[in-house]
Amino acid sequence: MPPVFDKKTVRDIAPDVAGKRVLVRADLNAPLKEEGDAIVVSDDARIAGSVPTIKLLVESGAKVIVCSHLGRPKDHDPKLSLAPVAARLGELLGKPVQLAPALVGPEVEALVDGLGAGDVLLLENSRYEVGETKNDPELAAQLGRLADFYVNDAFGAAHRAHATTEGVTHHVGSAVAGLLLEKEVSTLRGIIEAPEHPLVVVLGGAKVSDKVAVIDSFLKVADAILIGGAMAFSFYTAQGHKTGNSLVEEAGVALAAKALEDAKDSGCELVLPTDLVLGREFSADTEVQELDGVDVPDDWMGLDIGPKSAADYAARVKSAATVFWNGPMGAFELAPFAAGTRTVAQAMADADGVTVVGGGDSAAAIAEFGFADDVTHLSTGGGAALELVEGKELPGVEALNNV
Repeated sequence: MPPVFDKKTVRDIAPDVAGKRVLVRADLNAPLKEEGDAIVVSDDARIAGSVPTIKLLVESGAKVIVCSHLGRPKDHDPKLSLAPVAARLGELLGKPVQLAPALVGPEVEALVDGLGAGDVLLLENSRYEVGETKNDPELAAQLGRLADFYVNDAFGAAHRAHATTEGVTHHVGSAVAGLLLEKEVSTLRGIIEAPEHPLVVVLGGAKVSDKVAVIDSFLKVADAILIGGAMAFSFYTAQGHKTGNSLVEEAGVALAAKALEDAKDSGCELVLPTDLVLGREFSADTEVQELDGVDVPDDWMGLDIGPKSAADYAARVKSAATVFWNGPMGAFELAPFAAGTRTVAQAMADADGVTVVGGGDSAAAIAEFGFADDVTHLSTGGGAALELVEGKELPGVEALNNV
């Protein structure tokens, strides 16, 4: 699969950054947990993903200024400070990372002025600033004054036109992509624009409305789309099947019917589960039964694809040249309904082809089952990944300098 990337990258500016200020927009939106009296990072995958770009700049002698959002704070919620992230980033880099008290302002400017070559300064949570998500021009201009170069390595936020992802690019001399962003965009665009066949797409989750644009996009290029999760029940409803107490997105039924119709002339097979695992309630302790079929009895709900469907999906994944997976096959967080998702995750790990997991719950699932290191690419951005494979332009990518 050839890379599909037309923007300059941090490699292009590396020879010129010695002694220069470089602002890196990273995605350090890591989950936190309380550990005694302290708040610490509970999963450092996103932080680790930013390390190669930051290390390259440090080794090139840049004065590195890193910014990121963390959660959705109301006002200046101290529980969403980037202090734990600064500590973990420093451990991963093997050098101290100082935390600034804010994103912009006189104190921040003074800290930037005091940086030496190879130093790293992390700015405080960008969403403490109300102008961040509004892409406020003045906030973007203040950010731009901090740096000579800008590097966007935050794929998970690249679909947002925020001050730190889009606005700032208009106020720096050069705006380029980081190594992670380059890899994400090249891999995901490659699946749509130049996939190796057979291309198999596995889509799960709750709502057809969340995935209909992805289905439309892949009907044009994929050989098969395998449907799982609660969204399958919108398809069953469109076909006239009984769904019992299963979750059915009403707005998704018409979308599912259209997708089934579009698939007939597409050359792409749209595959639904042929058996299910049912529960009385959405609970790990509920009564469970397997259903050889898809008509769900009254007072039962479908909570996973059945073993026959899981085996079929696994076989298709293993024999594919390219696989894209987004969304779990069932309520994998509940032990009785995890088998379908686990089987697909195992197949992704065992497959010989290019295997790409599109972030979100499917990324969480494959990590939980221990297969995160066994796929070709595990995306760091759920929403950004979906928008990219839908064929949309990402503001944080389009704002960068072209090659």
